[in-house]
Amino acid sequence: MGFKCGIVGLPNVGKSTLFNALTKTAAAQAANYPFCTIEPNTGEVGVPDPRMQKLATIGKSQNIVPTRITFVDIAGLVRGASKGEGLGNQFLANIREVDAIVHVLRCFEDGDITHVEGRVDPVADAETVETELMLADLDSIERRVVPLRKKAAAGDKDAKHLVGLMDGALALLQEGKPARLLDVSAEDRELYNSLQMMTSKPVLYVCNVEEASAGTGNSHTRRVEAMAKAQGARAVIISAAIEAEIAQLSDAEQAEFLETLGLHEPGLDRLIRAGYELLGLITYFTVGPKETRAWTIPRGTKAPAAAGVIHSDFERGFIRAQTIAYNDYITLGGEAGAKEVGKARDEGKEYVVQDGDVLLFKFNA
Repeated sequence: MGFKCGIVGLPNVGKSTLFNALTKTAAAQAANYPFCTIEPNTGEVGVPDPRMQKLATIGKSQNIVPTRITFVDIAGLVRGASKGEGLGNQFLANIREVDAIVHVLRCFEDGDITHVEGRVDPVADAETVETELMLADLDSIERRVVPLRKKAAAGDKDAKHLVGLMDGALALLQEGKPARLLDVSAEDRELYNSLQMMTSKPVLYVCNVEEASAGTGNSHTRRVEAMAKAQGARAVIISAAIEAEIAQLSDAEQAEFLETLGLHEPGLDRLIRAGYELLGLITYFTVGPKETRAWTIPRGTKAPAAAGVIHSDFERGFIRAQTIAYNDYITLGGEAGAKEVGKARDEGKEYVVQDGDVLLFKFNA
């Protein structure tokens, strides 16, 4: 099950530098001029989870396999992208294909790095990109809703239902508001997402700061945090320059370097976790002598569907899931200890898997 976060923003805000550090590669060229990213670069990264080492130690696992999330570095957007300015059309298409948007904002002053609009104002930058995405969504929905309304008027119930969702999105977009603000029921979420509106995707703002502000933020980040709070969104503070340095160091060197900066962990760890949470994902674990492995599922997934992430046969032949809560597994010393005190319980098809559950599936082949 793949989940993609698209890294977007204006040119020269640090997207590619962040992507390079994130994937610990030099796959994306980071240069001081607009459109240095021509094709979207893609990288998979493990989701940091300190619980895995504890589980593996107790389970005497030979390997640790974290869950993974994909990041896509999408080229810088500019004002007018919705009308094809810059390389707009191509990149807007790339954004439609991701599950969530990581919006990088320049929150640092540096006369040596040009800004496409000649000033440093992260809130204005966010509004520029959001406006372009809303205009593109508005154009797309207005064109698609016309023939659908004809089908609805002719008595097509599915078309009528979809038109209702599209009209709700149109009303927001025409007011200059993103489509993600529409109150959509859980039952309609998949249908709504199928419209592939860019502004219906969840957004995480990343404040790219200078080294001195990596731990505390600055006046720019405080404005972004206020904006995110007003939108019900989230913001993470990161110094892409620091993360690029950290990515080249060994684990021991990383810890020492972070300590000199007064930081507890790489900012990228927080970014990856935030992206994971942004998508409404949780983790369950399987633990054995061969490996401790993390599995990604959407929050609210029932046991059979969770089993299906491992293999479709597990879902088709699902019987039950032996379930041990993470804290019970740790405090009781593993599966045997949990069984002794009745904390290893059998759950059926209606069980909703919880974050951190250690599961063992029983199924008919």
